[in-house]
Formats: sequence, C-alpha cells, structure tokens
Amino acid sequence: MDFKELIYTKEQGIATITFNRPQSYNSLAATMMAEMVLAMEDCRDDPAVRVVVITGAGKAFCSGGNLQGAKEHMEQGRAPSSYFLELTKPFHRFITDVRLLPKPVIAAVNGSAAGAGFSIALACDLRIASERAVFKLAYTRVAALVPDGGWTIFMPRLVGLGLASELVFLDRAIDAAEALRLGLVHRVVPEADLAQRASEMALEVAAGPAYSFATAKALLNASMTPLLETQLERERLGVGASSDQPDFKEAIAAFFEKRPAKFG
Repeated sequence: MDFKELIYTKEQGIATITFNRPQSYNSLAATMMAEMVLAMEDCRDDPAVRVVVITGAGKAFCSGGNLQGAKEHMEQGRAPSSYFLELTKPFHRFITDVRLLPKPVIAAVNGSAAGAGFSIALACDLRIASERAVFKLAYTRVAALVPDGGWTIFMPRLVGLGLASELVFLDRAIDAAEALRLGLVHRVVPEADLAQRASEMALEVAAGPAYSFATAKALLNASMTPLLETQLERERLGVGASSDQPDFKEAIAAFFEKRPAKFG
C-alpha cells in the first residue's frame, strides 16, 4: 500500500502503523485518518499479521485534531460543527476497528499524546511509553470541546471516575512516570529504546496463541462494545454541539494567538 501520511510496514508478523505528520505533531487530518482506516483493514485481512504497533514519527505520538483545519473551515464561513461531525466519522471508525480487530494492538507512545491521540492510546490493548511521553486531555481547556474517541469510556475504566473527572475539569498533564503508576501504560522505557522494546513486546505477543488471544479480546470487549458504539456517537454529537459555542471560537483564537483563553 502507498500511503502519504502514514508509514505502514509489516515484518515478522508485526504490522506497524506510524503517524507521519511530524510537522504538525501528527495531528489528525482527513487524509491521514482515511489511511488509518485502510491500514487497519489490511491488518484485519492479512493472516500473516499477528499483532499491530501504533506509534508516531518525530517528537509526538499524536497531538489530536487538526485545529488549523477547523480554523480554515470557519474562515470560509462554515459552521465548526460541520467540520467536526465529518472529521469524527473516520476517527471513530478507526477506534472501533482497533477494539474489534481480533489481534492485539500495542501503542508505542513516543511523545505527546493529546486529545484524540490520548484516546487512540487508550483504545489499544497494551501501551509502552518513552520516558518523555506526556498524556493530556486538551479537549476541554485547549479547544473548549468534549472528549471523543471513546475517552469517556476507556479512561474511567482504567483509572476511575475521580481522576477522569479531574482531567476533564483541570486538564493537567500526566507524565510517563505517573502514567505507569496509574496503570495507564504497562512499560516506560528510555526514549532511545522505545522502538526496540516495543518490537520485543510485539514479537512476544506474535509468538502467542492467536486464536486464544482473539477470543480473549472478544470477551474483554463483550461488556464494552455495545456501550462504546453508543458512546462514540454521543461524543461525536457532543463535539459538534460544543464547537458551535462562543467558547470554541475563543479557544481557536487564543490557540493561534498563543495566549490564554478567556471563556464566558
């Protein structure tokens, strides 16, 4: 497959999906998200693929949604909600595919995982992080939006409602050491060792019993998947509605003017 904004490789039963928009800290844009869906379809259909690794090129894992795209959309006189309602379709398809893939998915978090990038990491089965990885909600404080990508399901299940609520309302960053302590990630390794250690983890998983892993993942999903699909749609509508509020316009202006937002 020939991708423009992803690097997609397959070797020794490991498929690696690398977000490749380093100039924008791997923010999600239409082309990359369409390619993400195609890559996951190939992972599903290729029997030689036994495990998937998702990571980012450059300094970030994924910095979330493409606010530049939202700004340009608004400058054309179009409602912000139409931008986000369309953008979340392939994103939520990708999140669903990660969960429904009958193969383990590992997030190798090489740097900042913010907004949608945080959600992608949470959707994966295993997470290994560089020492310089940072997790930040960003949706509420930076963009005056609501979490999507299943964050409102995955995060409370992993760390509890209390911490999830703290991140929604205070939006503090979680560094790699705290992420390990909280159980958000399974391993933290030196930055220079991340690719090798993620490969070692993937090889260990790839050598395991594929049918048992697929069945166990389906069982883990069983109590969550119907709720996830419903919640993804609720999140999508919530993002659309919040993007049409004055606070979102102020958040966008503050972001590009590099100043604190002043919400009404």
